[in-house]
Amino acid sequence: MAKLSFDLIYEDSDLIAINKPSGMLTITDRENNQSLKERLQHHYPEIYTIHRIDKDTSGIILFARNADAHRYYSGIFEKREIKKYYLAVVNGCPHPLSGDLAGSIMEHPVKKGRMIIHRKGKEAHTGYETIEAHHSFSLVRFELFTGRTHQIRIHASDAGFPIACDSVYGNAQPIMLSSIKQQYKRSKLEEEEQPLLNRLALHAFQLSFIDKKGNLLQLEAPIPKSFAALMNQIKKWELKS
Repeated sequence: MAKLSFDLIYEDSDLIAINKPSGMLTITDRENNQSLKERLQHHYPEIYTIHRIDKDTSGIILFARNADAHRYYSGIFEKREIKKYYLAVVNGCPHPLSGDLAGSIMEHPVKKGRMIIHRKGKEAHTGYETIEAHHSFSLVRFELFTGRTHQIRIHASDAGFPIACDSVYGNAQPIMLSSIKQQYKRSKLEEEEQPLLNRLALHAFQLSFIDKKGNLLQLEAPIPKSFAALMNQIKKWELKS
């Protein structure tokens, strides 16, 4: 069996937790693009999808290793008996620095793959807390109390601090050092400036729940290095601008 090419966060006889990379589907789509589940099937005789995260979102995702575990873990998601936290780099600085975001969400009547806030949609509730506040970009922790499609992305955008590099609900432009550092000069070795961040800046960070054996399980996918590097550059140069 080939070595698993993903960060394995946790494994027991019932459950697998993977740190999914940005840009990979959870399950195979209609175009048969390769998915995380498909690749895991080469390593495990049984694998069941418990929940999903967006293709461009990175972070922790769970799969069940047998049918009984699938029923149990799918059930705690449906009953909202699991705490879900995300980290995101957002445009600007949230005001206030912490709070709750609410707004019912439904599919856009015309634009496929896009969601909107609408009174006829399904209830959606998101909590947030600013971890690092800056004028240009800030690091924010979100808690999902419901699990609607694109929930954090659309709530953050509606509140005025969209997720960085979000091509659907924000500004898709990559984050460049030249946009943060005044009098930026490209190295002579660089043909063109390389972005500090060029992906949806949303990461499924932590899950906390009671496992099938009755124990409290708290799992974490570390903050992406690109997020941490970006925030270090902002702290370094924004204070000097």
